[in-house]
Amino acid sequence: MPAPRNVFKERLFAGKSQIGLWVSLGDPSVAELVAGCGFDWLVIDGEHGPNGLRDVLAQLRAVGQGTHPVVRTRDDNRALIKQMLDIGAQTLLIPMIESGEQAREAVRSVLYPPQGARGVGAMLARASGYGSVPDYLATADDEICLLLQVESRAGLAALDDILTIPRVDGVFIGPADLAADMGHRGNAAAEEVQIAVNDALSRIRAAGKAAGILSADRSLAADYVEAGVEFVAVGSDVGVLRTALNSLRNAFP
Repeated sequence: MPAPRNVFKERLFAGKSQIGLWVSLGDPSVAELVAGCGFDWLVIDGEHGPNGLRDVLAQLRAVGQGTHPVVRTRDDNRALIKQMLDIGAQTLLIPMIESGEQAREAVRSVLYPPQGARGVGAMLARASGYGSVPDYLATADDEICLLLQVESRAGLAALDDILTIPRVDGVFIGPADLAADMGHRGNAAAEEVQIAVNDALSRIRAAGKAAGILSADRSLAADYVEAGVEFVAVGSDVGVLRTALNSLRNAFP
């Protein structure tokens, strides 16, 4: 019996954008609710959301087979990456990648030796069904999807190098941090930022990698989908909840 299939990874190059949602509240019930709403994928946010290892574990269990969970780690710490994989995350989004060398080390972190440096302990963990998946060690690498987040001018400068690295499945452009780094904090829609974003997305796709982006601006998100961006997040649990609550309250002045 092999490791579970990574359907998200299989669909990255199927010719249709996968639509996702950011999940930042750190609550399993919220993750469970989102998982039943038809999104192709969701992000369990361990960088900015209040998520520790056990919080992510609880949300992975809550999501189940409802959609595909992408876990954004706090950073590129190898020990943390190992733990996220061992608790069952199969797709990781690693933030703040700014060099080819950093990207190469991220690849090593998600693969078992001799190709990588992932510690061999998952046969005791959820990833292998607590040892019930006998072929896990032989098949796990093929089902891991590694997404790297480029969100600074340094990252854009290193993008061509990053795109040459085997086993990097996709690159996600972080518009908010990139906008701040370019002097447009809080305004990812600024023309200069959008030119840089669209250039980066085009370069990613031309290199044969999957491109990803987040935008709560529906017009911008639709443009990214129209352009063929492979994975597009169109909002967040926080944003959707706040907008809906404000709309409901304002209906009763």
